[in-house]
Amino acid sequence: MRVLSAEAEASAPATESATAESEARVELSVIVPAYREGPRIRSNLGRLLRELDQLKTTYEVIVVSDGNTDSTVREAQTLRSPSIRVFHYPMNVGKGFALSLGVAQSVGRRVTFIDADMELDPRTISTFIGVMDQHGCDAVIGSKRHPESRVSYPKFRRLQSAIYQWLVHLLFDLNIRDTQTGLKLFRREVLEDAVPLLAIKRFAFDLELLVVAQLLGYKRIEEAPISLDYQFESTVNLAAAFRVMWDTAAIFYRLRLLRYYQRRRDELQTTEPHTAQATEAKPGV
Repeated sequence: MRVLSAEAEASAPATESATAESEARVELSVIVPAYREGPRIRSNLGRLLRELDQLKTTYEVIVVSDGNTDSTVREAQTLRSPSIRVFHYPMNVGKGFALSLGVAQSVGRRVTFIDADMELDPRTISTFIGVMDQHGCDAVIGSKRHPESRVSYPKFRRLQSAIYQWLVHLLFDLNIRDTQTGLKLFRREVLEDAVPLLAIKRFAFDLELLVVAQLLGYKRIEEAPISLDYQFESTVNLAAAFRVMWDTAAIFYRLRLLRYYQRRRDELQTTEPHTAQATEAKPGV
């Protein structure tokens, strides 16, 4: 396991320099943000590995523990696969932070995100890769509204999601029917360019990533069907829903009024990028 310094703060750089040899060796990086998964994470990761083995391609799995105090890290470490790396930092900063850190530590030519609860079937990753190969697109986004999706979750959540996606389309002119589903696949270049500009650390990270990617000219995005097994243990509640709306308004403000993302891009082009610092720790630490 790797443990990040206590000064992990509230932002993570998007890229870490990797050798040409390691980049050539790993075709797919799978980022798994994990929060309060406990004993379930071992079987979930085992399921993920079995599906990835079917791809017949080189891969790595990067598990990022978002300030867990339960057994999540210890259970993840029990899988002795050489393809898995586990990172942990002491503070619960948010899923967006965890994904940014995972991207920074990854080396794959393509990068996919999947939630540790595996409510989204990891078998779908193969489908996403096929879509990207077929269309040569910048990203493949899982969509609950794709006509071939198999989705079972509460009607009220469906209504919430539909209203939110209507608002997203209105504010950002994103031609995407579902920005929030946790399974996504990106070309590495998209994340290297977009993630350093992001400010959101929690729930609206997915939206901000897609908005900034579009701003940078990465508009070839395909939606793909998913299989969702909703387990009724979601961390989404009224407080979280309010936070998503607040962060969505903040993204609009940064994009349209402050022109924050444009200015941030110009700043980064004139300065040396920082790289994530991580230290090795023995299992059980």
